[in-house]
Amino acid sequence: MKFDIIFQNDHFIAINKPAGLLSIPDRFGKDPSVKSILQEQFGKIYTIHRLDKDTSGLIIFAKDELTHKDLSQKFEGREVEKFYVGLVKGTLMNREGTIDVPIMEHPGKTTLMMANKKGRASVTDYKVLEEFGLYSWVQFQIHTGRTHQIRVHAKYTGNPVVCDELYGDGQPILLSSIKRKFKLSKDEWEERPLLNRLGLHSLQLKFTDAQGTKHALEAPLSKDLKALIQQLRKNVRTAI
Repeated sequence: MKFDIIFQNDHFIAINKPAGLLSIPDRFGKDPSVKSILQEQFGKIYTIHRLDKDTSGLIIFAKDELTHKDLSQKFEGREVEKFYVGLVKGTLMNREGTIDVPIMEHPGKTTLMMANKKGRASVTDYKVLEEFGLYSWVQFQIHTGRTHQIRVHAKYTGNPVVCDELYGDGQPILLSSIKRKFKLSKDEWEERPLLNRLGLHSLQLKFTDAQGTKHALEAPLSKDLKALIQQLRKNVRTAI
């Protein structure tokens, strides 16, 4: 898979990861990952943070041990501002707020996380950017880095991220569901989904590197999410 380099210097590299590509190799090591591809090009690469396979957007890797240690500590110490955008089901009760709900591993399913008072502290700020009736376009800022944090918190509010197979219904979004008088073109047998992967994008990271330089990096929205939002604006936009 190809991906765009957002920024790089001698110390780290920032990538706009496409959905469907692993951040780092899994335990089987069969599928390509951003890290393995970067290592082929640059040699030694160090993991700082991760994105879920079906989440698109901004991710950074260190090129040296000093940067790896420095930025890893800053991510862990909440010194990095992390912003995402996502499309969720329904309309949120409040148009902005904070979800301060601990998250823990599901006791019966190793691949799942869950909101539970016995879990680790997890804090997500959110702000509704646009409402589309059945869906809402939301900005998330996470202050902790728990596995599946936004997805778990979105489920907790009753507004799971669209197309989420673990925490939602996993159903694709079809143009026929949002556009009146929709008709297939003559050469199509069945409708192609506007979106059939997790509707979440890592948008922006703000941090200061080990050399004292401030960075505000942003990854342009992926083509599939951009096209979906354009269709929603065209057909069902509701003003806030």
